[in-house]
Parts: sequence; C-alpha cells; structure tokens
Amino acid sequence: MTPSVDTREGTGQRYLEAIRGRLAGLIGWRRAAALGGLGVMAAMALPPVYFLVLLVPAFTGLLWIVEESPGVARSFFSGWWFGFGFSAAGLSWIGSAFFVDAPQFGWMAPIAISGMAAGMGLFTGAATALSRLVFEKKPMTTVGRVIVFSAMWILMEWVRGWAFTGFPWNLIGTVWVVSDSMIQLAAVTGVYGLSLLTVAAAAMPAVLADHGSLPHPRRSWVSVLAVFAVIGAVWVGGQIRLANAPFKAVPGVHLRLVQPNIPQALKWRRELRRSHVQKQLKLSLAPALAGSGSTPLKPPTHIIWAETSVPYILANTPGLSQVLAAAVPPGGLMIFGAPRASPAGVTPRQLWNSLQAIDDKGRVKGTYDKHHLVPFGEYVPFRDILPIEKLTAGRQDFSPGPGIRTLAFDGLPPVSPLICYEVIFSGNVVDAENRPQWLLNLTNDAWFGQSFGPYQHFAAARLRAVEEGLPLVRVANTGISGVIDGYGRTIRRLGLGQEGVIDSPLPAALDDRTMYSRFGGWILALMMIFALAGGILLTPNENDMR
Repeated sequence: MTPSVDTREGTGQRYLEAIRGRLAGLIGWRRAAALGGLGVMAAMALPPVYFLVLLVPAFTGLLWIVEESPGVARSFFSGWWFGFGFSAAGLSWIGSAFFVDAPQFGWMAPIAISGMAAGMGLFTGAATALSRLVFEKKPMTTVGRVIVFSAMWILMEWVRGWAFTGFPWNLIGTVWVVSDSMIQLAAVTGVYGLSLLTVAAAAMPAVLADHGSLPHPRRSWVSVLAVFAVIGAVWVGGQIRLANAPFKAVPGVHLRLVQPNIPQALKWRRELRRSHVQKQLKLSLAPALAGSGSTPLKPPTHIIWAETSVPYILANTPGLSQVLAAAVPPGGLMIFGAPRASPAGVTPRQLWNSLQAIDDKGRVKGTYDKHHLVPFGEYVPFRDILPIEKLTAGRQDFSPGPGIRTLAFDGLPPVSPLICYEVIFSGNVVDAENRPQWLLNLTNDAWFGQSFGPYQHFAAARLRAVEEGLPLVRVANTGISGVIDGYGRTIRRLGLGQEGVIDSPLPAALDDRTMYSRFGGWILALMMIFALAGGILLTPNENDMR
C-alpha cells in the first residue's frame, strides 16, 4: 500500500521532532560543541563564502535548543556558545594582525580570537535569554516564538553597534550582499531589516517539528513558505528598483584610486618608507586606462591614496608636500591617509590617524581625524594597568578626532570621510546637519592578509551606500578597493592582494534620500515593536495546546 501524503508528512515531522529532542537533550561538552558547531555553520553564510543554506539548520537548531532549555540562564549559555562559534569562525581573520610582528604579538592571536568570540557571544546569549524570558511569560505558537526570537536578535545586533565602543561587524543581514537585488531592502530598513528577515526565514523551519500541528501537518509548511515568499518579494522589488536605476556620474570628476599592495610587515620600516611613497607616486602618474587596459580614459582630476599611505607626519617633513604635489592634476587634489601630530611644544603631545588633502601647490586643503579608534590597535584601554603595546607602529596612543564631518574640497561634491572600520556603523556615517553627497573610506586591510576580513569589510561598505543612497569610494592598501554607487552596485573594483589603480567617474548621489537615511532609528524601533507584538499575539488555540 502506498502511504498517504499526510502519513509521509507526519513521519517527517516525527523525524524532526526526534532531532529536536536529541539536540535539547545534550548536556555538558556535547551541548557546547553542538551549539558552537551551529554557530560555525551560520558563519559560513558570511562573505566571502555565502553558503546561505547553512543558516537554516543553524538557527532552527538554536531555536529548538532554546525552546527546550530549562530556564533563562541555560538559554543564555546556549546563545553564548552559538555566538562563540559564530564569531570565532567569522572573525578568525583578527589573528592575522598579530602575526605582522609575530615575535612580539604572535602569542596573543589565539587569546584575541577567543576573547573577541567570548565577548560577541554575550550579545547572542542576551538575545536567546530575552527570547526565553518572553516564551515563559506568554504562551505563543512556534511561529510567534520565531518572530520574537528574530526581534531579540536584531535588538542585540543594534546594541553591539554601540556597547563597549561598538563593533557591528558581520551583522547577519550582511549575507545578502551576494545579491544586489536583495540588499535594496536596506534603503528602507537598513541592514537590520535584512537581519530580521534572515533570522525569521532561517528559524521558521522549527515549526515543522511542532507537535501541535501533527493532526494537520501541511499547515506547518504555510509559515515556512510564507517567509520564503517574502524573501522572493524582496528580491523582485530589488530587481525592479535596479531596473529603473541607470548609472549617473558627477560631471567633470575623474578619480584615480591607488592600491600599492604594500605588505604590512614592510609598511613602516624606516629604510623602505621613501620607496613606498615613490611607488604610489609612479602609480598616480601612469597613463589613464580603462579596466581592460586598452581604452584611454580622461586624465584623473583627483588622486586618492589609502589609510596611512604616507608614512610620515606631513608638517614635520620639509619638502614632502611639494613631492606629493608633483602628482596632483592641475587644479585637482590628492587625498591620502597619514599620521598627524600636534605642533611642537604643545603638551600633551597628541597623534591622530588622519585624512589630508593637498592641491597642486602642496597646500593642505582639508583634514579629517579618525574618531572611532580600534581598541588595542590604535590605543590601549586601561593602559595604566595593561602591560601591552598597541599593534600599530609607535608607542603613543592615537587620539580620537571630534567626530563625523562633511568636508568641502575643490572640484568635488561634499564628502563624508571614513577611516578604516568607521564604515561599519549603520546610521552613523554622515553628518545629519550637513549631509554629504558621497562617502570616502580609506583603509588598510593589509593587517588581515589573504583572509575573510577584507571581503567582510567591503560588504559592510556596500550596505552603507544602499542605506544612505550615496556613492562610496573605498581605497585600500592591499584591497579591496572599489567604487560603489548609491544602490550598492560595484562599478569598479581592484581585488585583494593586487597592485594597480582604478580610474573611475564618481557616481552621483540618488536624487531622493532613502527612508532609512531619514528615519533610521524610528524604522528600527517600529520593526522591533511590530515583530514583538506580532509574535506575542500569535497565541495557540485549544487544539494546539493538546
């Protein structure tokens, strides 16, 4: 006899219930290993791997374990182990920075990776603990629990964007950077809307092991299909948006981005600094060619170098401005990264990680000082009690700049400069009172070698462009450099570990501001409120309670 459809579906449901029971029944190191493994699976969906299908077993398994955990404390540690695995895998590239000077710092690499993973795990632990607390207070369907869990996840993603100086790296919505169409949602909801949708879709298959729907197993699939239909609708909407988005360039602006590919271990060696500058000058003065190397382009009007591409303090190095000015196009500018120090005799002496611009006469036309510094990289917190040095060259800590600024340069639209990881902070990359027309991100990802880090950094930059509706120009020492339009599309790109230049027009800002750039904080709050309310209101009926 051929089994009926309902019988086969019921058998499949019981099989999933068995898996759920086995996961929930794990204790001790087996439970920790399983949760950490689920976190690693989720990390494999991040750039540059994009194995998105692994999100489903990862988040479904996590939700099953949290649902069956005996109490809030156990739920917290379940989320913590998941977050530890997720962050250890997704942030493993951090270890590369400690091997730039291996004799001094190499021993710290495993401590740094595990310490960062442990810290990031606090946020996932808080998300699962808060979810469990709501589950205990209010009976709800499995669909409701999925929605509440998703809301708590994005709440804690938002919190880690500012807590302990903030580190919103690898927000789960970043996985959709694989698709230009999918990330268009960020123009409305920011990356947090993508995260909410991602967690809901990945965890929704948990309903397939819901014993309450066993008499009618087909209805479990309705919720799963519905959330994936939403993903499909977002993709279609993105396709339509991009189909009506022709490329527009700023008239009269032709950029040259210089990527010298200087290894970090050699970057600050005193005997090589002059040759590093000369190398970048040579690249800056090369004939303008298209990406294929065969079609002549208009000469560049503005030259842009990477973070700390000039390894000297400009004001303290006589003649350097004139040397650099030789590569500046007539009437144009050179924008570069360099350390900057307070004038001689001023105490206490301060040091900044800065962006500077000079004209063809060698005159400084604008300066920006990085304000969001990297702990242990650019300064040592609690230096009085921690007997370690920062990773960057020199013993003195960098000082933070005054904050986000919009700079006006000759021949260019107003720009918001961002140095290194300042580009990862959603909703915090432009001056709201003096809004720019483009974003400029100077960075030095040579610290992270041939790892996942530069790909994840570039992905975050693309999301900021979509959120703000502003083009973003990214110039890196060893890659990834690129020009991104206000829809997050990569117009030009020079890959990791390559030496060369990018000649490109500057994309124009979108005609209308995005919803997220106008109401970002309110949109996040409304998503949280509606998700929590919707989940809580999905109360099980009497048949579900049997």
